[in-house]
Amino acid sequence: MSFTTKIQSYDGVGKFNVYVAEPDGRPRGAVIVIQEIFGVDTDIRWRCDLLAQSGYLAIAPDLFWRLDPGMELDPDITSTMKRSVDVVIRFNTDKGVHDVQTTINKAREIVGNKAKIGLIGYCLGGRMAAFASARTDIDAAVSYYGVQIERMLGEKDAIRNPLMLHMPEFDEHVGQEIQNQIHAAFDGNEQITIFDYPGQHHGFACALGKRRSEATAKVANERTAQFLAEHIG
Repeated sequence: MSFTTKIQSYDGVGKFNVYVAEPDGRPRGAVIVIQEIFGVDTDIRWRCDLLAQSGYLAIAPDLFWRLDPGMELDPDITSTMKRSVDVVIRFNTDKGVHDVQTTINKAREIVGNKAKIGLIGYCLGGRMAAFASARTDIDAAVSYYGVQIERMLGEKDAIRNPLMLHMPEFDEHVGQEIQNQIHAAFDGNEQITIFDYPGQHHGFACALGKRRSEATAKVANERTAQFLAEHIG
């Protein structure tokens, strides 16, 4: 079963929507799914539904609720890009991390404190996966083509739980120099695994739409599934 509900923000200024997909039977654990810059769209909801089919409780919070609540855009429509870019420029990462922790707390409330909580993020969500690994009590996280991860490299030693990064070679938003910085900072941390994808572009693993690269997305998603099975349940 899937539904949308609201949870109270950490600072008490309001409530934000979360999309919840429940598995049949007792969850193996929970996975927080963090959006791209297009909001909690069809792609993100479908990912949650697939995770539920695999036995996880999946929750996708609307991280843009402070700026453009309920925003949902189609990445294949060029005219929507200006709105999504405008929102992400104004997005406060620090507050977003707090909202992620609030969502983690909600997941623990649902599945029980003994269950493990994972996180998968895409684009903006990939950034949040790295920040959450350093600043929250998430048990394991996966970052797909995370943008602006270089801004948290100084916090790398705070990452003490498993983190997996999927980085396409030709990411239009994360150049090779920045990718090299990420490797230089993270390669020495045994908790962090980075997979590079030669010839691939930003968004190669989207579930729906023109950006998807079928064969490479399958490889990345199989790695993610194995990672979740090992570290979440």
